[in-house]
Amino acid sequence: MRLNKILKIGNIGISIALIFLVSCKTEITTSLPKKQLVDKVYPLLDTENSRWFFFSSASRPFGMMNLSPDTGINGDWGGGYKYTTDTIKGFSHIHEWQMSGLSVMPVTISEESNKNIFKDFYSKFSHETEKISPGYHSLLLDRYQINTELTSTKRVGFHRYTFPENTQKAILFNLNTILGPCDNTNGTLEKNNDYELSGTLVMSPNFRRPKPLKVFFMIKTNAPIASIKQDAVTGNYLVNLGKFDKKVLMKVGISYTSVENATINIQEELPHWDFDKVVAESRTEWNNLLGRIKVEGGTETDQRRFYTDLWHALQGRKMISDANGAYPDNTGKNFRIGQLPLDENGKPKFNQYNSDSFWGAQWTINSLWGLVYPEIMEEFVHSLMQYYKDGGMIPRGPSGGNYTFVMTGASTTPFIVSAIQKGLVKEDLESIYAALKKNHMLNGIMGKAGYEHNTNSGGGLKYYMEKGFVPYPIPEGEFGSHQDGASQTLEYAYQDWTLAQLAKKLNYEADYNYFMARSKNYKNIFDKTTGWMRPKNADGKWFENFDPYQYENGFVESNGAQSTWFVPQDIDGLAELMGGKEKAVAKLNAQFEAAQKLKFTSGTSHDAELHPELSRIPINFGNQPSIQTSYIFNLLGRPDLTQYWTRNVVKETFSGLSPSTGYNGDEDQGLMGSLNVLFKIGLFQMNGGTSENPEYQIGSPIFNKVSIQLNPKYYPGKKLVIKASNNSPENVYVNTINFNKKTVKNLSISHRDITNGGELILEMSNKPTK
Repeated sequence: MRLNKILKIGNIGISIALIFLVSCKTEITTSLPKKQLVDKVYPLLDTENSRWFFFSSASRPFGMMNLSPDTGINGDWGGGYKYTTDTIKGFSHIHEWQMSGLSVMPVTISEESNKNIFKDFYSKFSHETEKISPGYHSLLLDRYQINTELTSTKRVGFHRYTFPENTQKAILFNLNTILGPCDNTNGTLEKNNDYELSGTLVMSPNFRRPKPLKVFFMIKTNAPIASIKQDAVTGNYLVNLGKFDKKVLMKVGISYTSVENATINIQEELPHWDFDKVVAESRTEWNNLLGRIKVEGGTETDQRRFYTDLWHALQGRKMISDANGAYPDNTGKNFRIGQLPLDENGKPKFNQYNSDSFWGAQWTINSLWGLVYPEIMEEFVHSLMQYYKDGGMIPRGPSGGNYTFVMTGASTTPFIVSAIQKGLVKEDLESIYAALKKNHMLNGIMGKAGYEHNTNSGGGLKYYMEKGFVPYPIPEGEFGSHQDGASQTLEYAYQDWTLAQLAKKLNYEADYNYFMARSKNYKNIFDKTTGWMRPKNADGKWFENFDPYQYENGFVESNGAQSTWFVPQDIDGLAELMGGKEKAVAKLNAQFEAAQKLKFTSGTSHDAELHPELSRIPINFGNQPSIQTSYIFNLLGRPDLTQYWTRNVVKETFSGLSPSTGYNGDEDQGLMGSLNVLFKIGLFQMNGGTSENPEYQIGSPIFNKVSIQLNPKYYPGKKLVIKASNNSPENVYVNTINFNKKTVKNLSISHRDITNGGELILEMSNKPTK
């Protein structure tokens, strides 16, 4: 999601269960146990194009604690860990959507260095002495010769420092500084006893997160605290540990509600001092989650990239609630501490989450989480509904317990409807429907443009309801960002269709008919004279001098050529507007042929989309608006082209292992990672899994065998196995399909059938079949 143009999710629920670890640098040799799936993960993927919340190392799946080194601190893009920067500026504990905080730095001090330590403490480091795996990060600070090791539980960071012998050991707490997307201010630190510190800091508001949020923390060390010194200029603190002659261990518990709850988080999650045990537990947790999907075949690089993609699909979207269920609620006029409902054992029934937008989730985490990690999807629905109970709206990207209105539309509607249609959420459906419907009406979230905090005009919803389209430009002026009427019209129409499916399920016939009628609004902006979706002004006149390849001229983070295909609810209707399926196939195929010359993306980074030549690409797999396009051929009667082009996109765009590339644009907290997983196993849901008994379109898996472990709490089947006979880089075409020894003819299979388990056998060939 474009950040250049605008000023320019203790325990993930007991059900989330366990996961595991990985390797960094190309290959890492550690003293950890024998190689497992977690060791295939390559954490450095695309870290040259870093973003504050992109890189994750010493973290648990969806954990509140996001501990990792920072080589860049001033700015969201390029902030956090960036591979090409050789200087460590601290180790901070919060790397999340519009949130940051609590940077620390182990140092050695002398009488001379102590004078400038608050402004001169950065250290060079080398990737040669660095080890990274999911849940673990270590590196050597060259300046101090301190070996730093990091790991964590869900809410507690755990540090282990090996200092040189006979040195004065200290830890700098850089509490007042800018980290990534926001300033940290009002930082305080106090000594409770010889082995304990506590404090707070405030994450200042920014353009996207309009209210401040306080961070509370509790620090416990195994080394006695000799003294604390506060710098009068910066307000930061130096904690002197003297000449303690053992490895220094430090626990850091955080909370967004109180120091007491930060302490409880430590007591609940890390009551001991066994660093290696925590690393092993983190490795197991990551390994178990990654192990839900086992692949066979392909190259070693293919498998490593696959598990790196899957790792990305399971990070980001961090929890903000404490182990006891307390959480920050910033949705109202005044800040309050909320309390999540507890089960019979006194544990929270779910966690409350922070999250970037669900914009594009219909083609990514909807399908992956819904099939492989249903407990995660269910928990997120409960979290989203908690925001509604608190603030009156289901968010599309909450930060710090508050709405950010990131991106456009009601992007969580397809996510929630998909969870209901797949049977993951079964209770209070009428209440959920009422909340979703509110979002789709005036003064709901659909009527807000990007970051439109105080008004309800930038989304253009009144025009959409009255005239059947959102005008471009909005006559009343600029109220936020992404006020691109053509894209907004397309997005609202799809989201209305998904809400209509839930209305139908609940027998709300009038609502079903109403939202189905609105879902046809996409037709109002299709210009048959040009063959493209085209913006209109408020008077209904076509946007003049229209260029379908011009970036963001009425289209959100895309151009008209890319967004013309954003009609996932009615591909047949779109094809009819284009003159029939054959013409639609020819048009889309020509776009792929042109896009292939640029490897299907607008460069290798998000900001490259702004480049005049790169932005004119007709299909872009570096951002969400057109990532579904290769599967459109399936619905147009040309599955061979879905198979051919999807394989080519994977090969050209999503195959390598390198810090310099990987997602080639906007990996919004697991969306592109999830897309890649789906492409590589050969399953996709065009409408986001929102129809009754949702269907999966069958593609061309790159592996010979894919085994998906199904969660028995949700699904009756034990395992889904996809076998691709005669598979190879050349044999990309599916000639025959059998599921549980029955022929499948229409290149789709229902969610009910898949989750009953069995074998899906694809016979592959180098020639398409008719």
